[in-house]
Amino acid sequence: MSDDFEWLNAPLQWSGGPQALSLITGERTDFWQSTFYGFERDDGHAFLCPVTGDFTVSAVVLGAYSALYDQAGLMLRIDKRTWIKAGIEFTDGLMHFSVVVTRGVSDWSVVPLPEASPSEPVTMRLTRHGDAVRVQYSIAGKTWQMARLAPFPDGAAQVGVMACSPERAGFEAQFYDLTVGPPIARQLHAD
Repeated sequence: MSDDFEWLNAPLQWSGGPQALSLITGERTDFWQSTFYGFERDDGHAFLCPVTGDFTVSAVVLGAYSALYDQAGLMLRIDKRTWIKAGIEFTDGLMHFSVVVTRGVSDWSVVPLPEASPSEPVTMRLTRHGDAVRVQYSIAGKTWQMARLAPFPDGAAQVGVMACSPERAGFEAQFYDLTVGPPIARQLHAD
């Protein structure tokens, strides 16, 4: 897989690369298409590389979550209206594992993480098997939890990490050990 990463909407402040990347978000950045809120946004920050076929992307993510909708995680993107973002999002005063699948319009699912602390990194991975994408997370090295299994077009795309702060500027996020490689096994459940 490629390690030729480049920015979509580079933040004004960032440093590092795939093994250790830090950034500070710009003012009111987001990825969203229409549903419920009625607006379209495509100005979030994403550090992406090209992919084709099946793969797994993973990263360790740490953020200074404090304002509504602060978010950091993984992104799989074909274009402005076809993408998935998955990671930690701060809403209702709590960290949640959030997944947005966009195919023309965006949906949103969240899993509350009352046991998670903003000072604790979360490991996450996204795997494409043909026309299906599996999203998983692990807190403190514990068992992988599946957050979403979604249909998504196969073929050429970009994948990597993203961060947004829809209500402010200045959200700080760090990403470690960003890797893109062969897909994990298709088995969904342990024996």
